[in-house]
Amino acid sequence: MDYVYGPGRNHLFVPGPVNIPEPVIRAMNRNNEDYRSPAVPALTKTLLEDVKKIFKTASGTPFMIPTTGTGAWESALTNTLSPGDRIVSFLIGQFSLLWIDQQKRLGFKVDVVESDWGEGAKLDVLASKLAADTAHTIKAICIVHNETATGVTNNLATVRKILDHYQHPALFLVDGVSSICALDFRMDEWGVDVALTGSQKALSLPTGMGIVCASPKALEASKTAKSVRVFFDWNDYLKFYKMGTFWPYTPSIQLLYGLRAALDLIFEEGLDNVIARHTRLGKATRLAVEAWGLKNCTQKEEWYSDTVTAVMVPPYIDSSEIVRSAWKRYNLSLGLGLNKIAGKVFRIGHLGNLNEVEPDIYKLIAANTLLI
Repeated sequence: MDYVYGPGRNHLFVPGPVNIPEPVIRAMNRNNEDYRSPAVPALTKTLLEDVKKIFKTASGTPFMIPTTGTGAWESALTNTLSPGDRIVSFLIGQFSLLWIDQQKRLGFKVDVVESDWGEGAKLDVLASKLAADTAHTIKAICIVHNETATGVTNNLATVRKILDHYQHPALFLVDGVSSICALDFRMDEWGVDVALTGSQKALSLPTGMGIVCASPKALEASKTAKSVRVFFDWNDYLKFYKMGTFWPYTPSIQLLYGLRAALDLIFEEGLDNVIARHTRLGKATRLAVEAWGLKNCTQKEEWYSDTVTAVMVPPYIDSSEIVRSAWKRYNLSLGLGLNKIAGKVFRIGHLGNLNEVEPDIYKLIAANTLLI
């Protein structure tokens, strides 16, 4: 895509990275500090306690790792599983596909349950697999809560009900990169064993921090997991937690202060209010798409995402042209279609630091679409 300078601010409507609030930018505008000084451990201690609130867990142990969501994936897998372990993983779009690729490359035996792109996870297949697995050879269930490529949200509560129904001990690992802090997520209530997110999504921070939260069951599994891990080893963190210094290696001081400011904004608004705001924005976006005479990539209402909408375009239009034109004409960033749906959809991100005034931008998107 050719770069064209656009005056004024960029209108960022991709599903991550997202807009960064001014208070967060100001909080990060600081010099480096010695992370072994008394100030940084004191800050880290409060962050670890408050991060648990966005996962809605009282018993989970969080790890704030200098990485992206991809690194957080690897951390979740290698700390809880051993090479050759059998896992069930759902392929519903580009990011679940990438996680499955990582699972295979790490040496796990992956039962891939594939859906058409635009559909949710086939949980009836999960039920069948668990019913047949009386020997409990399945060690983990891996699922993307919100598939950013297709705008599909999966029902995690139902996954937990299926596991409980068959009294199956498999670990429940969840990618919440584009859901946590925006969609309803209840780690303790739904019995999630490892949940993870990235700083550049609903937390509205720069990219660079992967946040992983592990249940007591997951921590116990980490004691016998034989996957090779170094940088992502939870045990290194836990050792420094006990020492009260918290960091096995150098963190980003600026991101820590940014996270403090981001959490303060979320708690000031109220996490449930943040989730309700995303619900309103998601519904507003879908109504706008319907008014344009276009279709949602997501096939059923039960799977609609309140953080991203993938918009289908007519077959005679290349959706990448809409994205390119929006950038050139309006300094407006939309998400491209990925992999199987490249050229067929464009994606509107509506997560993070957005309010009800922002969707006026849909008028620009509609005008841009009509001009293609």
